[in-house]
Amino acid sequence: MKTVNIHQAKTTLSALLALVEQGEEVVIARNGAPVARLIRHAPAGPRERGAWRDLPGWAGFRYDPVAFAPMTEQEMADEGWP
Repeated sequence: MKTVNIHQAKTTLSALLALVEQGEEVVIARNGAPVARLIRHAPAGPRERGAWRDLPGWAGFRYDPVAFAPMTEQEMADEGWP
């Protein structure tokens, strides 16, 4: 891991990015205190439809179309809508 100050990072950004592309981690510091970390970008993997259903708390979820149906005029009046 390499640590550089902000001024050095601004003047040598291309070289720092080349290091990051090779897998090295770069820390940018202000007055010796770490402020930011440059790491290689890892693209997200493929997404699977419905994978959220396996997460905790979603096991028994069922879509209820009534919950998303438009409100009737009476329901809107009851809620105070004009």
